[in-house]
Amino acid sequence: MKFDVKATEIFQQQFDKLSDEYKRQIKKKVELIEQNPFRFKALHSKLYSRVFRIRLNIGGKETRLIYVVLGSKIILVCLLPRSKEYKNLENYLSKIQT
Repeated sequence: MKFDVKATEIFQQQFDKLSDEYKRQIKKKVELIEQNPFRFKALHSKLYSRVFRIRLNIGGKETRLIYVVLGSKIILVCLLPRSKEYKNLENYLSKIQT
């Protein structure tokens, strides 16, 4: 199945602020997501049933790339600092426009 990858405005703003090294790292992970979006760890959410995360280390800080699978669409939601313990996850997910 072919998946269409889209990014939210929040993700795009966070991505644009990163250095080229971290952008390359994220692009490689997105390629893996396109091949099999269900390979990474699933998260529990009140809004969506297919929310996943990828562990990243950006600037020496544990970060999670959060994405949602909606049918044949993959939506890159945000880069979430691990230190926040997913407290803002539902806020980010509520801003997804399908």
